[in-house]
Amino acid sequence: PAVTRTDRGHGRRATRTIKVVDVPAWVEFSGAMQVAQLRRTVTRKGRRTVEIVYLITSADARTAPPALLAAWVQSHWEIENRLHWVRDVTFDEDRSQIRTGNTPRVMAGLRNTAITLLRLDGHHNIAAALRHHARDTDRTINLLLTA
Repeated sequence: PAVTRTDRGHGRRATRTIKVVDVPAWVEFSGAMQVAQLRRTVTRKGRRTVEIVYLITSADARTAPPALLAAWVQSHWEIENRLHWVRDVTFDEDRSQIRTGNTPRVMAGLRNTAITLLRLDGHHNIAAALRHHARDTDRTINLLLTA
């Protein structure tokens, strides 16, 4: 069975279609119950792009019907866009030289805390919020103490 959903926003139209089947016998993936094909067609400024990805899950069809699988994939990308992308782009995390011991996890935790505090303070653009707070240390301290 297939499920299709179309969304509009951010200057684009995105259509996502997911097709799900029980895992074929030739797929040698321990515990696999379903295989899915997710097709994303995005139109932005008249330009159309198509991306196809394949998924394997250990969830059976009763536990995870196509609509639920599509929602899981969508929520994964929301997390990716709201957190990991911000960490990668705003904090330039991928180029960080911090690589040993617990320090990478500590820094990731501090970055996540900063993002969370700024979102709780009503900011949507984290880069702009960081610049805004960097100009006034009293504002930053107040945010830390009142959040």
